[in-house]
Amino acid sequence: MGLYGMMRTGVSGMAAQSNRLSTVADNIANSSTNGYKRAKAEFSSLVLPSSGGSYNSGGVTTSIRYSISQSGPLQYTTSGTDLAIEGGGFFVVQDASGKPFLTRAGSFVPNAEGELVNAAGYKLMGYSYANGTPAVTANGYAGLEAVTIAQSELVSTPSRNGTLTANLPASAEIVPGADLPSGNAAGAQYSHKTSLVAYDNLGGQKLLDVYMTKSGANTWEVTVYDRADAAPNTSFPYANPPLSTTTLNFDPTNGKLAGGSPTDITLAVPGGDTLTLDLSDMTQLDAGFSAKGEVDGSAPYAIDSVEIGNDGTIFAQYADGSMRALYRIPVANVQSPDQLQVVTGNVFSEGAESGGVQLGFAGEGGLGKVVAGALESSNVDIAQELTDMIEAQRNYTANSKVFQTGSDLMELLVNLKR
Repeated sequence: MGLYGMMRTGVSGMAAQSNRLSTVADNIANSSTNGYKRAKAEFSSLVLPSSGGSYNSGGVTTSIRYSISQSGPLQYTTSGTDLAIEGGGFFVVQDASGKPFLTRAGSFVPNAEGELVNAAGYKLMGYSYANGTPAVTANGYAGLEAVTIAQSELVSTPSRNGTLTANLPASAEIVPGADLPSGNAAGAQYSHKTSLVAYDNLGGQKLLDVYMTKSGANTWEVTVYDRADAAPNTSFPYANPPLSTTTLNFDPTNGKLAGGSPTDITLAVPGGDTLTLDLSDMTQLDAGFSAKGEVDGSAPYAIDSVEIGNDGTIFAQYADGSMRALYRIPVANVQSPDQLQVVTGNVFSEGAESGGVQLGFAGEGGLGKVVAGALESSNVDIAQELTDMIEAQRNYTANSKVFQTGSDLMELLVNLKR
């Protein structure tokens, strides 16, 4: 086995250095590939049993490791949908068949359906805000869906919350009960009036008339009507009863709402959702009437741009300047990232040695934060690769000399017969 073993050992060494050169070639070829993780050939000795005075040369085996946990430098771009993770973790993406993968390659752009896909065609996954504030499924991919941003789609938001703040003059005269606006009689009297704009389910504007009337000492009636029901060229009587009525009680010592007084009023917006107006900052002071109010919701607008926060929340900014949360991108991680299985397209899949995938939100539990307008570059160092290439070349040559020497000695041994 001596000479044959020596030759086989030389072949083993050449094969090992060939594998090393293959990883160097891959690394250099992908040195400009976003999210690429450097491959490295690790060698292990192969020992064969020896007996007596003879020695059986073994060889070397090769295993390929990837520096997946080593982050590459960030490069900032002008695209708001380019994403990188500063710190540990991966984006969750899926292929055309719906199979999930992990990646650090975040060059996402909308496709024809508005789905965000990276350069390899993998779709970015996230939790939708359609059913409320999303929560993470810690041990699986359930609840995730492809992030879709259709910029041509018109979106409206019905009004659900608002505030009304006013000072109701303490010197106002008391209006008799029969003449209060809540009675909806012709010639009804009121102390002060303001109006608020709300939005129905289709984004249509609904003008709400809010009457504030002093009905007794330190007592005010607040009544809300739909302006569309008002009598022509006047207000009362409205065609329908008030949308809502409540009575506020004020503390005469400080002009603020008394302890047992209502602090809000709830009404159904015609054709819309339930609207709650916060009245907690109403006052009754010896000053003139003043009022200001805000109501959420919006008319139909197209998405003007997309903004992504460091916590992974994707906001749509509409033409009117309003913003709405659409999705929240989770960050995934495994116990041993360097043991993930590498798949074509700069994506990784979990395996037995990597541990199971766990999801969380950016910045929580040791996970990195999402950086919008940036891409993670390859973690390949060209200088290191060129050095490794020269070293592998020299080692390959040395192993070939071992093989050649064994071949020469074998030829000499064969020629002894002659």
